[in-house]
Amino acid sequence: MKKRYAVCGVSGRALAMWIPPIYKKFSKEAELVALLDSDPLRFEVANKVVPETSGVPGYLPEEFDKMLKETRPDVLIVAGVDVTHARYILKGLENNLDIVAEKPMTTNWEDALKIREAEKHSKGKVICTFNYRYTPVTRLLREMLLEKKVGKVTNIDLTWYIDIHHGASYFNRWNRMRENSGSLSIHKSSHHFDLINWLIDGIPETVHAMGALNFYGPDAPFNPSKKDGRHCKSCAEADRCAYHRRWNSRSTSAEIQDDHLSTMALADNCYTNYSPDMCIFDSEINIFDTFIANVKYTNGVLLNYSANFSTPYEGYRLAINGTHGRIETECWGGAGATGFPSPASEQQYVDYFPIFGSKQRLWAVKASGGHGGGDPLIQEDVFLGVDPLRPYKILADSFDGLAAIAIGDAIFKSIKSGEIIHLPLFLR
Repeated sequence: MKKRYAVCGVSGRALAMWIPPIYKKFSKEAELVALLDSDPLRFEVANKVVPETSGVPGYLPEEFDKMLKETRPDVLIVAGVDVTHARYILKGLENNLDIVAEKPMTTNWEDALKIREAEKHSKGKVICTFNYRYTPVTRLLREMLLEKKVGKVTNIDLTWYIDIHHGASYFNRWNRMRENSGSLSIHKSSHHFDLINWLIDGIPETVHAMGALNFYGPDAPFNPSKKDGRHCKSCAEADRCAYHRRWNSRSTSAEIQDDHLSTMALADNCYTNYSPDMCIFDSEINIFDTFIANVKYTNGVLLNYSANFSTPYEGYRLAINGTHGRIETECWGGAGATGFPSPASEQQYVDYFPIFGSKQRLWAVKASGGHGGGDPLIQEDVFLGVDPLRPYKILADSFDGLAAIAIGDAIFKSIKSGEIIHLPLFLR
């Protein structure tokens, strides 16, 4: 029997990741019965991007109960602005619905704890869509750790670089406000923290962080002038903006291939009272674009993490050390990269260094699809159910969502206060 899905938040992510597969891949298992968004224009955008949605009714947030009554969904896909997630997840659980929540599950750990409590009293369950778990190389890492290739894990180094095109996009949009996104240490980095939590079966205990706003905001070095309210497409100072000039000439715009941003290229009038090309130098920006953190886990593992949102190319370096060896991997690409291997075009590998012995290189299988091949696999688990032949847990739940969010929230709080943040809330 088909499950009935309602989408809360007709975002670019919903239109790229969740709505098309219902029609193109999982039509025997799934049916889209409702769309909900605060901007009615998004329903028209959905009809253009996915024409099959033309007969699907649209509802405003205040019509949530009406939507449930008229369309009787079994599952809510929550994919709107991050700050709206908790509201729809809690209302869905109150009505005993299952939830598919885009990351981050919430914008702070307090709301995540409320969801955990609500889930105890609901017939519904929460899935968090952490798709980085599903890439070939991260699954290979998980399998190597389960095989105890490095013995007991002792410490981890993870450095993440986000290039100047992808990185700047967070400051063009609603993400740039802590009250909307929780900050990039939640909105973006919760992906990374979930990956580490999952790889090591870790529960975070303490967090200490430092950070700054170096590249964006009014004091940024490439800001042509300290004027608020500018928009990239109409900015009179665009020819003096280094970020704009990197991707545009006076007569043409560069076509950027980026699976994070492709759905941002919808019609110019795709929102009623919002434009995703706000100036990256506005004074209202209140999050950090550079941060480092140390995380201690209850199992003794230590994580050293850093993120930078304005680098010439994109990618990461990950190293996991243990009592019996070390494993390393890296991935490079992004809109600004030249000469770097990308998971979309080349195989990734893991280098294994036993503590006594010679280096070995293990190749991950090649995979197609968004986020390094992770998106198609998580879609299968969501719409078909968890693969019964997979020998380990991979689909994330509400506890996983809470654990990832709490590290990101603690990072922001630690940067602001200068203190070590303790997370006793994770004891199950």
